[in-house]
Amino acid sequence: MRSPRLAAIELRKFGRGRLPRAAMAALLLLPLLYGALYLWSFWDPYGRLNKIPVALVNADQGATVGGKKITAGDDIVAKMRGNESGFDWQETDAAHAAKGVENGRYYLSLTIPADFSRRIASSAGNDPQTGALQVRTNDANNYIVGTISRSVFAQIRSAASANASKGFYDKIFVSFADIHDKTQHAAQGAGDLHGGIDKAQQATGKLADGLNTAKDASDRIGDGLGSLQSGSRDLASGAHTLADGTQQLADKVNGLTDNYGAFLKSNSKQIGLTAQLIADVTQQIRDNLGDLPQKSSSIATAAQTAADLSRKYYDARCGSAPQPGADCATLKDIADINAQQASDAKSLDASLKTDSSALDKLDGNLKTLQQLAQQIADNAPNLSSDLDTAVAKINALNKGAHDVANGADGVREGAGTAKSAVDTLDSGIGDLQAGAQSLNGGMYKLSDGSNTLATGLKDGVRQIPDYDAKDRDARSGVMSDPVQLLSQATHKASTYGTGFAPYFIPLSLWVGAMVAYMLMQPLSKRALAAGAPGWRIAFAGWLPAAVVGVLQVAALLAVLHWAIGLQMVRAAGTIGFLVLVSACFAAIVQWLNARFGPAGRVLVLALLMLQLTSAGGTYPVQTSPAFFNAIHPFLPMSYVVDGLRHLITGGELWPVWRACLVLLAFTAGSLTLTAWSAHRKQVWTVDRLHPEISL
Repeated sequence: MRSPRLAAIELRKFGRGRLPRAAMAALLLLPLLYGALYLWSFWDPYGRLNKIPVALVNADQGATVGGKKITAGDDIVAKMRGNESGFDWQETDAAHAAKGVENGRYYLSLTIPADFSRRIASSAGNDPQTGALQVRTNDANNYIVGTISRSVFAQIRSAASANASKGFYDKIFVSFADIHDKTQHAAQGAGDLHGGIDKAQQATGKLADGLNTAKDASDRIGDGLGSLQSGSRDLASGAHTLADGTQQLADKVNGLTDNYGAFLKSNSKQIGLTAQLIADVTQQIRDNLGDLPQKSSSIATAAQTAADLSRKYYDARCGSAPQPGADCATLKDIADINAQQASDAKSLDASLKTDSSALDKLDGNLKTLQQLAQQIADNAPNLSSDLDTAVAKINALNKGAHDVANGADGVREGAGTAKSAVDTLDSGIGDLQAGAQSLNGGMYKLSDGSNTLATGLKDGVRQIPDYDAKDRDARSGVMSDPVQLLSQATHKASTYGTGFAPYFIPLSLWVGAMVAYMLMQPLSKRALAAGAPGWRIAFAGWLPAAVVGVLQVAALLAVLHWAIGLQMVRAAGTIGFLVLVSACFAAIVQWLNARFGPAGRVLVLALLMLQLTSAGGTYPVQTSPAFFNAIHPFLPMSYVVDGLRHLITGGELWPVWRACLVLLAFTAGSLTLTAWSAHRKQVWTVDRLHPEISL
């Protein structure tokens, strides 16, 4: 008898009577109890989180910053209530929240502390503090809810942190704007300073030029006074020589008048020549006396100019704001010396101008001396005849010569004093000139430095950002939350149940195959008794379960798709793949029952447990202990789960083809082992006739 006919005979048994038909119906619907009910219960738990009661305690008292009221706690509460995928937030107080979490009324609680707004607002002040949201969970109520809450509260914490950071960064950007404005003002001030220093540098240049002119003038005055001093010395020397001569003459005349009358007669010519010489010299002295006041006036003017310049230079360097590096003590001494010299020169000039009696008297004495000398020269030939008159006139001449000598000494001393004053003036003007040149050089460096400062500040202004309110808001938003997660899911599962379908569907088909061989014989007894070949017996026992598996697949997918809403990217491929899965599972379960008998049912259940724990249907298998990672590649459900994921949600087909090859290999291997077991069971033994255990 052929295998299909044997399979048909096995299936017709379920049409005889009400109970067999019910058993067949239960066999077809059993996978739905595992697949459909499990997936239905897990279909979209995250979409129904708003059914989970969670206590919300908002104890935040708010805060006031810069005249603005901040209520960070109220903002968080409003945001959570507006989130449709969030929990069922129930506002209450702290005591009721703690009690509710303890007795299971609430799955967890979230508390916003009283100082939450104050701590959030502190991020924009000088003492930033961290605000803490307080979460209380109770794993005795439900562990998974606590795990889910960590993800939800992480989003809440991130949003609150972003708001706090935004205020802090906004304060920073406002500070940038303030720094920009202050630096801009500083740059303008540095530019004004540079302009003022330029003008001062130009003024010091003019001062140096004026001092150069004054130095040249003082040099010329010194040269003139040197000549005057030399001339006055010659004048004094000549005047004294003249006075000595007239004195000798007077002495001789007076002493020898009585005894040397003859002498006058014999020397009258010589006397006349001497008197004429005295008259000529006296005239030359009178001619030079007129230049003395003019030269003293020039000296006084130059001395006063030097005193004014030195005082102005001292005020510029050491006035109300002394300049760095200025030797104010030396400059003051120079100014004081020049002032004294100017005073002396002025006194001399005033003395010569206001008290001209000395020069006038000297000029009168010189005139008298000149006249007397001229008279002697004119009357020399008549001296012998007019000796008495000559003696009187010689005595008068002698007196005038002494007066001239005395006056010449005064002129010589005045010229020496003026020359010394002018020399001091010239030295002071030289010091002022060097100081003015040094000041001009320093002002030039200061001008260059102020220009560098102004340029640097202007460059700094361009580099310091100046954000307006719109820019500050945009940049604060970016910096408070600089990293955004742009999540892109490839072949995304639409629901939680869709993601678990590749795990629960093969589970239900394995259970279906396991129950099928509880109602069917893995090996046909008729075929065994008839001595049919082993492969025919194995195929005849496998084919009814495979047919039932196809019906189970059709019923399961129909309910999952139209009743629950499972969407498959490759629906036809999924159906064909699950038919192969059902056939493979039927072959494996058939062999275990055929080979081990009643104990095979226990092995089927044990193998199911091993596959469920090592298939990686929930968490990646890499997160499981090493044992499950070791057996993962050797069990068929590992490949079934992987293949179904790519058929239901999409992706490349290589895992599907690989799974098909593995399933075909397990199917062929199981049928081969079943055929070998059928061949052995054609020989009856005592153990088969009297088994130790019967299930």
